[in-house]
Amino acid sequence: MDTALNLPTSFIMFLSMYLLAYFVIFRSWSPKRRAEVSSCFISIIHGTPAVIFAIQALLHTQNSHSYASSNSTFHNRALEFSMAYFLMDLLHYIVFFPTDVLFILHHLATLYVFVTCRYMVHYGAYGILVLLILAEATSLCQNVWTIAGFRKADVPAAARLYEFLSPPFLAFYSVVRGILGPLFVLKMVKFHLTGEANNLIPGWAWISWMVVIVTAILVSILWVSNHWIDWLRERSRLAQEKVK
Repeated sequence: MDTALNLPTSFIMFLSMYLLAYFVIFRSWSPKRRAEVSSCFISIIHGTPAVIFAIQALLHTQNSHSYASSNSTFHNRALEFSMAYFLMDLLHYIVFFPTDVLFILHHLATLYVFVTCRYMVHYGAYGILVLLILAEATSLCQNVWTIAGFRKADVPAAARLYEFLSPPFLAFYSVVRGILGPLFVLKMVKFHLTGEANNLIPGWAWISWMVVIVTAILVSILWVSNHWIDWLRERSRLAQEKVK
């Protein structure tokens, strides 16, 4: 991982990419869609690199595979890279969608976890980075699916791509966010409840982190469940039309 990718430089990069998307790449889109797709654009730029940076940080840090291990420089850089993205996307929501309270709260809560781990506690990045990997593993597919959804009513190719991606994406998302994520969180909670952290991570920190993480997982499960319902309802409607 390039140690030059600290918080300020990463934020400047995401800001530049957002402006490039908004004013150049998607300038012909409607104002609302242009803002939304620009957010998707920087999410794509963040997602896969964040997974790679997090994996590199975990692999290149000795004795890092403990929920209470100290944060290394690699851990901190991975956290700062994602902090920069969430700061930029939070700015996007505040400017263009200030009433979208759920996403604003999500970004603020995520930043709270990253900031306290990075700048206050200095321990516990291992568990947070594993969860970051799980969360961002679905990012590329989700953003392509979302962008296709924006244009499915106007572009037949986008509609076909959206329909093609829906089942595998929703299934992948369900497994990662609905099974793997909760299982890992359960291990984290068990670790802290048994006192194995040896007071390296204060109670206020790990408890508040768990509240944020569990809430995010529950919201993700609700989100994907609603999309499964919509997809099944659409399949049913199409099947009925064929019968007619």
